[in-house]
Amino acid sequence: MSVSMSGNGKTVALVLGSGGARGYAHIGAIEVLQERGYEIVAVAGCSIGAMIGGVYAADKLTEFKDWATGLDQLDVLKLVDFSLTSPGAIRGNRVFTFVRELLGDTNIEDFPIPYTAVATDLLAHKEIWFQEGPLHQAIRASVAIPSLMAPVILGERLLVDGGLLNPLPIFPTISSHADLIVAVNLGGESGANIRLRDVYNPQESSKLDQWMGKMKTKASSLFEKEATNNSGNNAQETRAESPSPEIASSKKIIEDTAQSDFEVAKGGHKLPFGMIDIMNLSFEAMQSALTQYKLAGYPPDVLVNIPKNSCKTFDYHKAPELIQLGRTQTEKALLKYEERSA
Repeated sequence: MSVSMSGNGKTVALVLGSGGARGYAHIGAIEVLQERGYEIVAVAGCSIGAMIGGVYAADKLTEFKDWATGLDQLDVLKLVDFSLTSPGAIRGNRVFTFVRELLGDTNIEDFPIPYTAVATDLLAHKEIWFQEGPLHQAIRASVAIPSLMAPVILGERLLVDGGLLNPLPIFPTISSHADLIVAVNLGGESGANIRLRDVYNPQESSKLDQWMGKMKTKASSLFEKEATNNSGNNAQETRAESPSPEIASSKKIIEDTAQSDFEVAKGGHKLPFGMIDIMNLSFEAMQSALTQYKLAGYPPDVLVNIPKNSCKTFDYHKAPELIQLGRTQTEKALLKYEERSA
């Protein structure tokens, strides 16, 4: 694709929103801005937006893109380290081992442009802006989806996903004095109601079922081990065969969750929705409402909308398609802006 200089060297403060795997669209948005001659002079991001924005600010976007586009569904499942003991279903250590190795010991204050990662302090009930300190730490705090990924404890703060309070952090970019603010919203309307097949794809369920089966086996073995360890030497064998009611109840919850917690009847067929699916949809509904308030209070000059039903939250194996979607939506938004400004 030939490079256009439609931007005429205008400076941009870039806002990258929260939205799981749809965040790959941020890569496409950055590429189009650069190709059209816009200069990014500030970045603010939340959750996956904090990650992509931080990787860009650290000049590691090409390496990150190469890694992301090489992942298939099984690769993604292998990166998810399920946990029964941490305060979140997913530790995230495997993913962040890669991110840490990619970024090294980069500090935010060393970037050539201002960068802000937004997290939420659950104890203080307020936003936390990371504008200095280790980049990997800021990203890790910003992406910790409540109940799904273990939070970050930093001093007296208990930090989780910034999307809980501010899924599209426009305000941190206002002081950059850029020619325009470009915001990439990962919760855009699709023009039609979200359909069940958009959030549940039976053709992809087999690999997920295998993974959930492994989770179930691991959970069962851990509970058996706990029952054995808590028993005396004389009663060890008996208690392993007949765990306490509390352990048996917890074990059943894990097993039921691993199979499926919710079913939605449609057309005579039952479509399973797991607990994680319901939690994600609830979180996204909340973020969608918050985003509308943020946009009303601080409308950007250019708003790039990525449809919220373009993929599921954990479809991290769909990077090529989502990057292209980001390119397409950004080109459309910039063309409209350039036509108005002509």
